[in-house]
Amino acid sequence: MPRAKFQTLTEQMFYILLCLRQECYGLDILDKVPQMTGGRVNVGSGTLYNLLEQFLEAGFIQETKVEGRRRSYLLTEKGREMLKKEYLRIQAQAKDYQAVFGEEGA
Repeated sequence: MPRAKFQTLTEQMFYILLCLRQECYGLDILDKVPQMTGGRVNVGSGTLYNLLEQFLEAGFIQETKVEGRRRSYLLTEKGREMLKKEYLRIQAQAKDYQAVFGEEGA
C-alpha cells in the first residue's frame, strides 16, 4: 500500500517549510537551509523547486511575488500546522529514545 503523501516530512521538507516562516525566494532557501543546520542538510535546486510545487498544490505555502522567473513564497496556516505536527513527532521520537537509553544515550 503506498504511503500517504506528507504524512511525515523529510529533513529537507521540514527545513524548507521552516525557512518559509518569512517570505523567501527559492535561492534564499538554498542558502538558508545549510546555514540553519550548520551544513548538515543541503537542498538541491531540482529538489527544492519540485517540493515548492508540491507544497503549493497541497496548500502548505502560497506564492507572494512573481518577478520574471523569481518567485517568493510564504508558509500558510495549513503549512504551519503540518510543520508543528512534524515537530511534535520528532519530539516524541526523542522522548522514546531517552526512555530507552536514559541520559547516558545523549
